[in-house]
Amino acid sequence: MFKIENPKPAQWSEILKRPTKTVEDIEATVNEIFHEVQTKGDAAISKYTSLFDGVALEDFEVSAQEIEAAKNLISEELKEAIQLAKENITKFHAAQKTEKVSISTQEGIDCWQEKKAIQKVGLYIPGGSAPLFSTILMLAVPATIAGCEEIVLCTPPNREGKVNPAILYTANLCGVTKILKVGGIQAIAGFTFGTETIPQVYKIFGPGNQFVTVAKQLSTKYGVAIDMPAGPSELLVFADETAEPSFVASDLLSQAEHGADSQVILVTTSKAFLTKVETEIENQLSVLPRKEIATKAIENSKLIFVEDDKTALQLINTYGPEHFIISCKNEDFYVNGIHNAGSVFIGKYTPESAGDYASGTNHTLPTNGYAKQYSGVNLDSFMKSMTFQKINETGIKTIGKAIELMAEAEGLQAHKNAVTLRLKSLN
Repeated sequence: MFKIENPKPAQWSEILKRPTKTVEDIEATVNEIFHEVQTKGDAAISKYTSLFDGVALEDFEVSAQEIEAAKNLISEELKEAIQLAKENITKFHAAQKTEKVSISTQEGIDCWQEKKAIQKVGLYIPGGSAPLFSTILMLAVPATIAGCEEIVLCTPPNREGKVNPAILYTANLCGVTKILKVGGIQAIAGFTFGTETIPQVYKIFGPGNQFVTVAKQLSTKYGVAIDMPAGPSELLVFADETAEPSFVASDLLSQAEHGADSQVILVTTSKAFLTKVETEIENQLSVLPRKEIATKAIENSKLIFVEDDKTALQLINTYGPEHFIISCKNEDFYVNGIHNAGSVFIGKYTPESAGDYASGTNHTLPTNGYAKQYSGVNLDSFMKSMTFQKINETGIKTIGKAIELMAEAEGLQAHKNAVTLRLKSLN
């Protein structure tokens, strides 16, 4: 990890740069695959599944027999853990339901807002080096609570053409209506255009590598919404000398093991603490099964010392981390002052892993600085607000003249006439 002391604000954008490729680097590949899927459907899906996943499949859809078999391939202990997580995620997201908003803005004018579920949603679940069945909980649970009619899941198959049984078990448990063995750019293209097997959806959810992230962004050109540009995972920890170095090191490594393009950052006001964390990272890294991946991520990561809390907070808000851990004596200063973060973890006994799995909050979060303008996935992500209005005779008389004047001032005579005719009919 790079050690940096007291960087000047003018240097922040450079030292906080994410280790990701730009859209331009990847866009040509994505466009090529999108075009093939749009014009050739399942034939293109087969081609790219063979090319990228190393398996030729005659049928992409997971069968009922495969789902049933998966139940016997995972332990009862894991099933119980998944159930506990599902219960907490359900509680937290069900609590986000809101009632219809209704008001009479003036006598005879009733306006109200209702939320409706997005009917067709596509969930993308990475399944390569780490089969993220936990992401199914984060997406399918709120989709089900919202009332989405079609919940379609795409995940890449292994070289035997199979899907991890924990993914199948969790998807079935959480109400997914269709599971497909399709990954990468071709899955996002399938969701975007629809094929003989993959239904076209209205909104795409889920994290992925840089290629999936760019594919999701480009899908919006074709009228499909996305949750957010969620790319490689990242974590920033602020900790001072009161924190536990081994805990902080474990949190940094927990994100580093996601992928070689992940990024983790420690910001601290203690040089001695920084050194202790650096030593702990070396010790813990040496015994990790995913050591090679974590090592590459650590190479993209930073240990940053600053003199005071005010500077630290400004730097953190400039970065806008996906995950932000606070472990310090001046906890409230950071809790109250953070504006740009996907999800915040407070205190030495709150690891980021808790939010990844079972505390109840959602782990599908904005990365690459998008926490400055995007929210993480929540119940409203699966819904849209619709407004209604009903105006009676009294109401149109009350606001009719104002509408006529405003329409005329904008030069929109037909708008004015729509009111004038109604007012004349009442005289």
